[in-house]
Amino acid sequence: MATTDPRIDAYIARSADFARPVLEHIRKLVHKACPGAEETMKWSFPHFMYRGAILCSMAAFKEHCTFGFWKASIMKDSKGILQVADKHSMGHFDRMTSRKDLPADKIMIAYIKEAAMLNEQEVKVAPKEKKAAAPLAVPPALVTALKKNKKAQATFDAFPPSHKKEYIEWITGAKTEATRDKRVATTLEWLTEGKSRNWKYQKK
Repeated sequence: MATTDPRIDAYIARSADFARPVLEHIRKLVHKACPGAEETMKWSFPHFMYRGAILCSMAAFKEHCTFGFWKASIMKDSKGILQVADKHSMGHFDRMTSRKDLPADKIMIAYIKEAAMLNEQEVKVAPKEKKAAAPLAVPPALVTALKKNKKAQATFDAFPPSHKKEYIEWITGAKTEATRDKRVATTLEWLTEGKSRNWKYQKK
């Protein structure tokens, strides 16, 4: 017997008229394809758990519904219907406004079974690689000034990106050349003393 959650009953009940049939049908298919699936609420929308891990989830918005698999990125996607890299909305089937927007039941069931098998085999999704932060564009005026002051240069180089950014944004935010030069001079003075841009506000 399917393990249901009354919170999902309530979620579906308060969804828009067009959304209720879609959510109810997805719910039915999940339990048909994976009898051991358990329902729960995570991040304020319905999720289906299996073998202690998230299997899939669904959600309703004002004008559309979404459905997605937790491990979509490693599924075979034999029908080429999953939107993983360039999706237009949350989930992997784009925006759904009626049951007609869902893949055929046979296809849905096959995909749900595949997702369930991944959970049974305890296959993990590799964490996404973090993109390297773009190098900070140090204004030419500061670059030139730092070359003439080794101590200030050493302090600046040792600072974390956040501290460097504070100085860079302060200097590039100057509206006139005179203000920029004054800020560069102050920056050198503070860097020579080992101070960050906001040293005045730091707790002692």
